[in-house]
Amino acid sequence: MIDKRGFRLNVGIILANEKKQVFWGKRLKAQDAWQFPQGGVDPYETLEETMYRELQEELGLNAEDVALLGVTRRWLYYRLPYCYQRHKQKPLCIGQKQKWFLLQLTAEESKINLESTNSPEFEKWQWVDYWHPISKVISFKRAIYSKALTELRPVLNRAIKL
Repeated sequence: MIDKRGFRLNVGIILANEKKQVFWGKRLKAQDAWQFPQGGVDPYETLEETMYRELQEELGLNAEDVALLGVTRRWLYYRLPYCYQRHKQKPLCIGQKQKWFLLQLTAEESKINLESTNSPEFEKWQWVDYWHPISKVISFKRAIYSKALTELRPVLNRAIKL
């Protein structure tokens, strides 16, 4: 769904383990494109339903495999560079409008399955330091990653004591 301003409604997922590391996935068939799981909201779907659908499609995880720790208070936006916009597609999408969910993996790590659908998003993954993604994600997503990680870090600190 694209709003009247041209932003696609989307959810982002920050999946943490018991060491406060986060899931970092390499996009399928992309040279060096790593990111958090994310996906678009379907019509008549709540944001939480979208998040669980994307979690299952991209990581093969179900609601019982994770604990929902938090969600960003407001929508966070990023604009797509002009070269990434599909100008022949209507309505034109100029960027993403996202709510970010923070989850803790409660199941065994072996439950993560990148091939749970016929069209996988990621080809490999790793656990990384919580702040690692800010400097490694594609440049136009860095500000939104920083905002989401900064807002949700206190939630993670309260939930997981090291």
